[in-house]
Amino acid sequence: QVQLVESGGGLVQAGGSLTLSCAASGGSFSSYRMGWFRQAPGKERELVAATGWSSTYYANSVKGRFTISRDNAKNTVTLQTNSLKPEDTAAYYCAARTRFRDEYTYWGQGTQVTVSS
Repeated sequence: QVQLVESGGGLVQAGGSLTLSCAASGGSFSSYRMGWFRQAPGKERELVAATGWSSTYYANSVKGRFTISRDNAKNTVTLQTNSLKPEDTAAYYCAARTRFRDEYTYWGQGTQVTVSS
């Protein structure tokens, strides 16, 4: 069973930065595609960034501001968030996907990011 634990959320002013980290245990981390999702109150969950299987994805809303990276030796994936905007306020979740499933199977508990204007 894969366990994912996020950290690094908090309150920041607009224009600021936060580094979100996700530590994985169990399973074969290097074989997973790792994603960061977010969900704001009253809105659908959206995929913000993903990395793995030789490709990286960013939602248009975060391109040029967020950077996803992973360290397979440490079983961690990081989301560097810069130039934060109030509309980035959401609960951010780390998730893992295997090649055998079309959806992300493993999820963390989430970390809250709040951006004040």
